[in-house]
Amino acid sequence: MVGLIWFVQIVHYPMYDLVGRSSFVKYQQAHQLRTTLVVGPMMLIEAATTVAIVYWPPPGMGPYFTWGGVALLFVVWFSTALLQVPRHHALSSGFDPVHHRALVVTNWIRTFAWSGRGLILISYLFQILPH
Repeated sequence: MVGLIWFVQIVHYPMYDLVGRSSFVKYQQAHQLRTTLVVGPMMLIEAATTVAIVYWPPPGMGPYFTWGGVALLFVVWFSTALLQVPRHHALSSGFDPVHHRALVVTNWIRTFAWSGRGLILISYLFQILPH
């Protein structure tokens, strides 16, 4: 999810204002549907594996790794539900620079949270891999 969110944050969301107002509603509706079909299952799998790690932690994964990852996943889900989804909903009626800007700015929360989860995984891997 780390690579995907950085692509969305740096490339995809900033280019919304290049779509054109006349075709934006159709674009946004297609975007929401297609993104949900791709990202939705990945987020659910990520949530399921996080729950599995809580119940069956891998050897050497201490509570800081486990609960840090859980906390960051909560940040991602709450940010998605409370900040990004409402912005997408507002944009589905037509392009609005205020909602577009808010989408880009608030999406940094998910970008940093998912990046933090990636750093936790890298730290864990360095801890368990042979040196």
